[in-house]
Amino acid sequence: MTLRPVSLPAAAALLLAAAALPASRTLAATEEELTILSYHEVADRAEALVPQYAVSPTAFLRQMDWLRNHGYRFVSVDDLLAAREGRRPLPPKAVLVTFDDAYQSVYRNAWPVLKMFRIPAVINVVAGWLEEKGTVDFDGKKLPRERLLSWSELRELAASGLVEVGSHSFDLHKGILGNPQGNLEPAGTTRRYDAGARRYEDEATYRRRVQADLERSVALIRRNTGRAPRVVAWPYGRYNATTRETAERLGMRVGLTLDDGANTRDTPLWGLRRILVEGGMALWDVEREIAIRNADLSDNDRPQKVMHVDLDYVYDPDPAQQERNLGHLLDRIAAMGVNAVYLQAFSDPDGNGSADAVYFPSRRMPMRADLFNRVAWQIRTRTPVKRLYAWMPLLAWELPKGDPAAQDQVVTLAGDRTDRVNMGYHRLSPFSARAREAIRELYQDLARSAPFDGLLFHDDATLSDYEDASPAALAQYRAWSLPGSIEEIRRSDDLLGRWTILKINAIDDLAMEAAAAVRAQQPALVVARNLYARVALNPRAEVWYSQALDNSIARYDFTAIMAMPYMEKAADHAAFFHELVRAVEYRDAMKKVVFELQAVDWRDGNKPIPSRELAETIRSLYAMGVMHVGYYPDALFAGQPDPRVLKPVLDSKPNAPAVR
Repeated sequence: MTLRPVSLPAAAALLLAAAALPASRTLAATEEELTILSYHEVADRAEALVPQYAVSPTAFLRQMDWLRNHGYRFVSVDDLLAAREGRRPLPPKAVLVTFDDAYQSVYRNAWPVLKMFRIPAVINVVAGWLEEKGTVDFDGKKLPRERLLSWSELRELAASGLVEVGSHSFDLHKGILGNPQGNLEPAGTTRRYDAGARRYEDEATYRRRVQADLERSVALIRRNTGRAPRVVAWPYGRYNATTRETAERLGMRVGLTLDDGANTRDTPLWGLRRILVEGGMALWDVEREIAIRNADLSDNDRPQKVMHVDLDYVYDPDPAQQERNLGHLLDRIAAMGVNAVYLQAFSDPDGNGSADAVYFPSRRMPMRADLFNRVAWQIRTRTPVKRLYAWMPLLAWELPKGDPAAQDQVVTLAGDRTDRVNMGYHRLSPFSARAREAIRELYQDLARSAPFDGLLFHDDATLSDYEDASPAALAQYRAWSLPGSIEEIRRSDDLLGRWTILKINAIDDLAMEAAAAVRAQQPALVVARNLYARVALNPRAEVWYSQALDNSIARYDFTAIMAMPYMEKAADHAAFFHELVRAVEYRDAMKKVVFELQAVDWRDGNKPIPSRELAETIRSLYAMGVMHVGYYPDALFAGQPDPRVLKPVLDSKPNAPAVR
């Protein structure tokens, strides 16, 4: 199969919003330090190897001419490094031009333009391809070797002083077996699955494979051009801590990605973001895409339409039936018209809200099935979904009894109203060092198992005002200069308030630690969390839940408020939603809050909420200015909600980012 880049900016869906930007914001200088353009072939579509990414010679010339005429200044890697080292700043509206894969058409059609306009450029080569004779294995297709640049042509370009030769790996620009189901996934970040041995390569083997590949690439480029590469362009835009640290050790300080967003002075050299210039983009498309980056817009600014999916519904002990279930899910996602999915990565077959197992290989929990990778990859490559979140508990882990951390549980004092707070979740104490280490390892294992875009922390990230009375928690309270007794703390409003704030931050700190463990493998990760509606509606509820809307907005990319009036026993549903909207508007946080609706009334025998009622609720929320909506659960086999009813109202919200 042909792998597509997995973090591409969805330019077409953003153009309308950019066109609506005020003139002062459209092309004016912002904190954007550098615009980087990513090209592949410069060839007419009829002769292109990959027409989707081929820019015609005329279009390329027009784009370079337009940039020159509109005040953009072409810069080199030397200029970029000098700016980052404080030797001289980049000019306003700086642009770096890059080419991936080293197509021969770049020499034939782009080089004359670069030479005439004196435009510096970077050409990133897959060194292994250039060593081949006759044909090259190009993403599973046979490509004549002469369709790529020769080493002699690259030497000529490098000798000009305009072209820098960068690495695109030696042989990581391909898919390797990523799971037992047979998906081919990016070789640079995937732990190879050995079907014969029925196991994944371990971390040491993975690191050695990456190290050997990049070392070979560097050696070949140095030998053939006289200079070792300082730039690496990550194949398919995928990279992680292992690949970037290896590249940096080998002298490649600059890493080129396909991540969203602007390149500001704070953007690390190893994670510079590029605009992918595709074959179908007209000149005004390129202009608008640059404007979007200059306004620092990304997929975070796109209205999210979220389907919250229980992977337990897809799982089946019969692999054939499981595949049929997955196919049904993919069809349903497409039919619903959602652009984001919260996908369960843990298993909760008894429905108690705590994880009994996981759907990925793990050191700390049993694996019910190796399923998360397969489903996540199929959703990302076969549906229109732009953001795939892994939905995970933070505290609600039922570790095996033999695990030393299994006994380090949240202790609840008598008197707690569990129907108000945690619904009886079995949770590990966030104050136990052993429990925190177990949680970090679970998230590390998840991150290594599959590519995904975001995390959603489950609604278990909560402690009541009767929790936690475990020995580790009581010791922490004393370290905070509080009494080592919950009863004593609760007798004082002042102590209760201080204790609540400290617990809120302790839980959020642990969530950020878990996210950091994932971000080492998924550097562009966005982080969301579930929040109880009462926390947004009643200031006193912060004490009951150890959650705070202000803290959540400040620390997470998105807060998914469980806007569920049936669950909250709200007498007036319309008033409930209006109050929630006002609470979010008051904090000017509409861009960071998802209103997650319930599709089932759990208090009435799991009775489905009528699809028309859900649709009307979404329509009214949109009318009140809500940006992001979602629903849970999706009844996969019951067809509830009905996509014929829900999709039209979801479609009524444009997919372009909201700009104020």
